[in-house]
Amino acid sequence: MLANLIARNREWAEKKTTTQPSYFAELAGQQTPEFFWIGCSDSRVPANVVAGLDPGEVFVHRNVANVIHSSDMNMLSALEFAVEALGIKEVIVCGHYGCGGVEAATEDLPHGLADHWLEPIRRLARVYAIDLAQAENVEARRDRLSELNVIEGVRRVAETPIIQRAWSKNCDLRVHGLIYGLKDGRLRDLECTIALPIGRKEERKSR
Repeated sequence: MLANLIARNREWAEKKTTTQPSYFAELAGQQTPEFFWIGCSDSRVPANVVAGLDPGEVFVHRNVANVIHSSDMNMLSALEFAVEALGIKEVIVCGHYGCGGVEAATEDLPHGLADHWLEPIRRLARVYAIDLAQAENVEARRDRLSELNVIEGVRRVAETPIIQRAWSKNCDLRVHGLIYGLKDGRLRDLECTIALPIGRKEERKSR
């Protein structure tokens, strides 16, 4: 399996070099992505592929069920580097329908350490129990919970000192929420974008 993986890598690299001789030299020379993507670890949702982007165009952090924990130093370190070192202005929290993490969070079964990690999703399920009960079936409820998890993630990212510090410097940075459909390959905007408040922008311009 490993030999096959390396062989496929070599084939891909050779094709790239043939069609774009300077591709790797240019890619190695700088890292200037436009997006910071916080997504699910699910192998079916690779950020570059589903967004139609090339290597170097998106800086990525992934975890089980794209959960935003305020104490997750891995995510926070990546977010800080994306905003302060790479100057990224577009932060995306992306979930997906059919998420195994969301499914696990709604099951009355033990999942080891994952149960601790998925606690915020279970909390959301309790808070929005009435809303979720309106869904026509279990799959629809879980899909709606996946959306709510993204929306909550956007709010929590926006509340981090990293983003608040960027906004305090009048940085025109936006945090978006997207959901990906495994069945149709489409990204959908959940219309929960949070940006620097207009009032705060005008206040800083007047200073």
